Amino acid sequence: MSKYLLVPQTIITADANDSIFHNKCLEIENGVITGIHENSTSVISGFQGEVVHLDNKVLIPGFVQTHIHLCQTLFRGLADDMELLDWLQKRIFPCENSHDPASLKSAAQLGIYELTMGGTTCLLDMGTMRHQETIFDELIGSGMRAVAGKCMIDQNDLYPSFKSTTKAELDYTYELANAYHNIAEGRIRYGFAPRFVLSCTEELLKETRAMMDDFTDSIYHTHSSENKGEIQEVRRLHNRENIDYFNSINVLGDHTVLAHCIHVNDHEVDLLRSTRTRVAHCPSSNMKLASGIAPIHRYLQEGVHVSLGADGAPCNNTLSAFNEMRLAALLQKPFHGPTVMDAKTVFRLATIEGAKALHVDSLVGSIEIGKKADLCILDLSDPTFSVSPDDEALYSNIVYAATAARVTDVMINGAWVVRKGEHQIYEKDKVYSTAKAELKNVLQRVQNS
Repeated sequence: MSKYLLVPQTIITADANDSIFHNKCLEIENGVITGIHENSTSVISGFQGEVVHLDNKVLIPGFVQTHIHLCQTLFRGLADDMELLDWLQKRIFPCENSHDPASLKSAAQLGIYELTMGGTTCLLDMGTMRHQETIFDELIGSGMRAVAGKCMIDQNDLYPSFKSTTKAELDYTYELANAYHNIAEGRIRYGFAPRFVLSCTEELLKETRAMMDDFTDSIYHTHSSENKGEIQEVRRLHNRENIDYFNSINVLGDHTVLAHCIHVNDHEVDLLRSTRTRVAHCPSSNMKLASGIAPIHRYLQEGVHVSLGADGAPCNNTLSAFNEMRLAALLQKPFHGPTVMDAKTVFRLATIEGAKALHVDSLVGSIEIGKKADLCILDLSDPTFSVSPDDEALYSNIVYAATAARVTDVMINGAWVVRKGEHQIYEKDKVYSTAKAELKNVLQRVQNS
């Protein structure tokens, strides 16, 4: 039985009341938050378990990122300064197509290492076409909380060898969902992941949605309305806008997460709201690929649910939740004024709203008694941060000033994944050296294909 009493300076809860506690302790037993107590000598001396003093530290919920491509982490820096469809055709599809289990494992390790070192404790991963069980096995072994699934592609004019038949995609996906949905005591769930409209037949998109009915609280995860060239092609093929097309085949809903949603019309905004479809906002990726700026302020005003994701390392080039929070806030202000996307709102997008998007908010996303201990500990005691005693300055410090380097400790399900700046699962040098070797292997296979 593991039992901890964490003694930080401040606890930012992200609960329904945005409660912030000073000089209190957090009790954890068997991975669950069991109490929030006064920081007193009697409480600490009487505690029957391990007392962890986190002097001058800020305790927050772990970040929840709702759009990640773990398989692409090896390819960071290989596809910079390119148009989206060229980026896919010339670099990303050839590299993903050349993954084998060893290189895919290395990419997943590299991504999970970076994410957890930066305070992300839960993610939604798009996966890749082949060897998806490798990513699942790595997620399980890493301690990460995740919704993940095999990337599904049954048509691909951009890179024809990177696809499979509709039947094969559906059969493999069903096998994976049976094997991995709600595994690891519920820490891993399945996310059905057709890539995007241009790489999927209508049969695949519809049958995948129907398949979800066999897997309670699974997620439908795809890309939408990211790039003008993409939506022009969707319009040509289906005589509809991207989100309108998804609605016509009944794949929108509150268990659907659409990445990006940049180029939308009024009707599509209404559809997102009325169907309670979730939008995963990826500001760094959208800027780097010059895809555009999603109307996030409008979404929030009109009741469209928004959360944050870093996307993939080749279009970012980091997997930091801090980068996404800062850019999510700043991007909207030139258009809507300095008061929009305040720091508290953005902090919630990266924590509890991400958990809501994945339907894990009863478990994580905020610090509350009865929830799992998925936690991030920050050291903000530095001259580069505000010294104001005002609680609002805490949100400002996290969203506008902090980076992943300020993360000192990370706990998932009550287990230390990062402790005092050292990863407890992965050895940094080994992860890095293996990644270099496996990338070389991938590039050799690309050259020989």
